[in-house]
Amino acid sequence: VQLQASGGGLVQAGASLRLSCTATPFSAYAIGWFRQASGKEREFVSVIKWDGARTWYAEPVRGRFTISVDNAKNTVYLQMNSLRPEDTAVYYCAASTYYSSSGAPSDYGYWGQGTQVTVSS
Repeated sequence: VQLQASGGGLVQAGASLRLSCTATPFSAYAIGWFRQASGKEREFVSVIKWDGARTWYAEPVRGRFTISVDNAKNTVYLQMNSLRPEDTAVYYCAASTYYSSSGAPSDYGYWGQGTQVTVSS
């Protein structure tokens, strides 16, 4: 599976960004988003089953971030609203052959390159 993440940028606190992750091939995978801030471990953000039937969010982003899928475009989106400086990180998308809400990076066998999100105060 090849994954391509995009959409990062520099925004002010309170702004919104939408990240995209295009996966090839796409069906039968779960796509997750993780982030890694400088000097910190990679942490789970959200996951969606390839058909959009199931989603899960980490507590710090629940209610602010929304994950969605467009099967026609083989793309998963992460809409990030009300961004905070603590959301600053490199965001990665990853693919798993099964859906899990555990948030464990070890569930994911395929990783894309990261996209930088920087939120200024």
